[in-house]
Amino acid sequence: MEITAKMVKELRDKTGAGMMDCKKALKEAEGDIDRAVDILREQGLSKVAKKSDRIAAEGIVESYVHNNRIGVLIEVNSETDFVAKNEDFREFVRDMAMQVAATNPKYVTREEVPEEELDHERSVLKEQALNEGKPEHIVEKMVEGRLEKFYKEIVLLDQDFIKDPDVTVNELLTNLISTIGEKISIRRFCRYEVGEGMEKRSEDFAEEVAKQMK
Repeated sequence: MEITAKMVKELRDKTGAGMMDCKKALKEAEGDIDRAVDILREQGLSKVAKKSDRIAAEGIVESYVHNNRIGVLIEVNSETDFVAKNEDFREFVRDMAMQVAATNPKYVTREEVPEEELDHERSVLKEQALNEGKPEHIVEKMVEGRLEKFYKEIVLLDQDFIKDPDVTVNELLTNLISTIGEKISIRRFCRYEVGEGMEKRSEDFAEEVAKQMK
């Protein structure tokens, strides 16, 4: 059964769970919304969603510098200072700093991506599909599929976790929230690279960071 965007939205509105989690649950439930709700509850993801309205004003700012060439500052928030001192929480924050260094995302969430940037990307992807000779009636589906890859490149939560590509950053965060029992959110990050924006010798620093993390 085809899982539509409308079905995903309906499940997300019911549970507050993430889009990808909703889509997976719907696939497992073969499109049955009520069963998908149960699946998310069994996984503890609905409980995680209920924590989303809480205020997370504690946390830590972590820094990571790779070979004096790439530097990252990242802020990850928690509800209490107690959790901010938790070793699992701190390890997650360190991993996220290295993730940003290695993959160079532009945003934390999809919601932060400006609409004009999405419109531009959709326009480019549509032209690509048409130039490939694809029929008009399937171009839109192709564009949306390729847009998912675009999100994975620029949105931190959508990226595959560099230490375990079978898990997304959002899934890793969700699991941590479920384990710790309070709201945790990646608020912001800043990444610097020596010579960024200047003409320079090309070196794949990101790949080097990624290898170091494995």
